[in-house]
Amino acid sequence: MPEISILSESDLRTLVPLDAEAVDCVEEAFLRLAGAGVVMPPVMRLDIEDANGEVDVKTAYVPGLDSFAIKMSPGFFDNPKLGLPSLNGLMVVFSARTGVVEALLLDNGYLTDVRTAAAGAVAARHLAPRNATQASILGAGIQARLQLKALTLERPVRHVSIWARHTESAAEFAEWARDELQLEAEVCETARQVVEQGEIIVTTTPSREPLIESGWLKPGQHVTAMGSDSEHKNEIAPNVLLEVDRYVCDRQSQCALMGELHHALREGIVPESKVFPELGAIVAGGERGRESDGQITLCDLTGTGVQDTAIATLARRRAAATELGASFSS
Repeated sequence: MPEISILSESDLRTLVPLDAEAVDCVEEAFLRLAGAGVVMPPVMRLDIEDANGEVDVKTAYVPGLDSFAIKMSPGFFDNPKLGLPSLNGLMVVFSARTGVVEALLLDNGYLTDVRTAAAGAVAARHLAPRNATQASILGAGIQARLQLKALTLERPVRHVSIWARHTESAAEFAEWARDELQLEAEVCETARQVVEQGEIIVTTTPSREPLIESGWLKPGQHVTAMGSDSEHKNEIAPNVLLEVDRYVCDRQSQCALMGELHHALREGIVPESKVFPELGAIVAGGERGRESDGQITLCDLTGTGVQDTAIATLARRRAAATELGASFSS
């Protein structure tokens, strides 16, 4: 009988840190998504409004990879009040040749955190000002910290400005940035203040109302919006899409349903027929990224199943070279 590997969150934190190889792995996933043969069905989501929760299920088959992953990712946003993390979940890895279960990745959402931050780094690699030293982060959770760390892998960031709804959380984030990343860090009183200070701006919240309003952005800035992964979430005012020089999405069909693009389409800000560049096409060289220091760019990241298959494959490859994890025969 085939053996099934089991990797715990602890195993996976050891195997897959947020490093340059993880960023390259996710960039390769975007590259493959721009090519032929990838099968990536729409996201399945279960909303549990009574508990301020949701569960997303994502997957993708990527030609050339021996395996594919199906990820189940719950997000219950009142959990911190109970002393629990907002995100958890797991991935199941299957053989792409036989469909046999090969591994259970009990990551509690860790791999999703890493691949999401790595996607932010890929967006910065192709769209952010090359010599940007000033980052601005809206939000103060785990993803806010990882997005900032990911930016330092791609750009010479020296200073970060932080805004969050809870000032205490923002202050803790700033202290972490000073201690862990050796950055200058400050907490801003308003979202507008933090936006005005950034060369690279990242939104990392589950907000249902825009945090960045029309008229706030200025030439030379780049925005990565990664919080709107369902149709009721919205971090960027729809009119902002008309004010940027280049709007880029991870997958247009998905962003039209749940990203910042969704709100612009719903309000008639942009026509449904308009085709936008996807990040994978920019990686592949078929579309242009940032062309000048004076451009305003915006990348709309909703999270794709191809990223999950890619990061799961990286985890299994690294696990095969170590003695981490356990296994049993099915």
